[in-house]
Amino acid sequence: MTDAPPLRRIVQVEVLDDHELRLTFDDGLVGDVAFGDHEWRGVLAPLRDPARFAEVGIEMGTLSWPDGLDMAPEPLYAEARQRPVVPAAPGP
Repeated sequence: MTDAPPLRRIVQVEVLDDHELRLTFDDGLVGDVAFGDHEWRGVLAPLRDPARFAEVGIEMGTLSWPDGLDMAPEPLYAEARQRPVVPAAPGP
């Protein structure tokens, strides 16, 4: 029997640019996730509009938008791990 990895929750989101977010997870990971090459289809098609995308919030640990659109945190966590934000070293 293998242990499943813990489910991560998003605790903070910051819009950096059109279709780019900085996400903070409950384990302290902070990373940037870019959606610039994402093909917005189906129910997610409204997020193609950068202004609509920027209406992002957090609901129950997942990214959410008005009208019930949401994205699960697991694939976003994997992406954020590829682009972690390293805190600046303290000055002298």
